[in-house]
Amino acid sequence: MKELLRTTDPTVIAFAKVLLDGEGIDCFEFDVNMSVLDGSIGILPRRLMVADRDHFIAAAIMRDNEIDLGQ
Repeated sequence: MKELLRTTDPTVIAFAKVLLDGEGIDCFEFDVNMSVLDGSIGILPRRLMVADRDHFIAAAIMRDNEIDLGQ
């Protein structure tokens, strides 16, 4: 798996997941439960991961929808 996106904004993650699902690309969200450590204030970023074979097209989908990948 490769990291596609890292953000502290849960709405960006939700939007990205919907876009990927619409294209038939499976994704997995890492660090969802890290809020226990940061007291639910959202300072620790969440990561959205995709399969290596899907990374190129998934990154293109994010760019097309103006989602900053931080790369």
